[in-house]
Order: sequence, then structure tokens, then C-alpha cells
Amino acid sequence: MSDPANEQTLAEQAPACYECRVCGYVYEPSRGDSNSGVPSGTRFEELPTDWRCPVCGVRTSQFENVGSKGTPSGFQSNLSYGLGVNRLTPGQKNLLIFGALAIAVLFFLSLYSLH
Repeated sequence: MSDPANEQTLAEQAPACYECRVCGYVYEPSRGDSNSGVPSGTRFEELPTDWRCPVCGVRTSQFENVGSKGTPSGFQSNLSYGLGVNRLTPGQKNLLIFGALAIAVLFFLSLYSLH
């Protein structure tokens, strides 16, 4: 059994995205940079030394780690709990929550049509 103090969440294990502090461009490892010939799956740390921001042209030292994107939050061992909701990404959870709220509002507004 692994040591809980050393276990990382899935978001911590996923490759991080980096944002340019000058123009706001976000480098996503899953997409790479096709304009510069950087294949998808290339981590930011593995970029060539001469790679520049495709928007404003600054060096990699001007980028800031903004964390991973599109990965479930939490530990691998806990993903099977919570009726499958733990497997959802933060964006999917937002869609589920606000979609349910919108449906509830529409339901209550439809009650006005009853006489």
C-alpha cells in the first residue's frame, strides 16, 4: 500500500499547462504547437531552448505554471466513489451543476402555465 503523504492527485500527475505572462497564451502539452513543429504530448519542460511564444515571441522564462487542464480532481483510489461524479473533470462538473439549475428554473417557470 502506498504512503498517503506521498500520493499525488490526478491533477498533480497530469502535465501542467503554462500561460504567457505577456499576452495570455496558454501552452497545453496535449495540443503542442503545430506552428513551431512541437508535437502534441510534449511537456513544457521538454520544449526546445529556442522555442518562443507563438503569439508575442517571448522566451519560456516568461511563462507561468497554471496547472493541468481537463483532469479529474482527487486521487485515483477515490474515483469509483460518488456515483461516478468523481471521474468528471471540473468543466463537466460545472456543466452538470449549472445545467441542473437551469432545468430546475425552467421547471418552476413552467408551473405558471398551470391554471
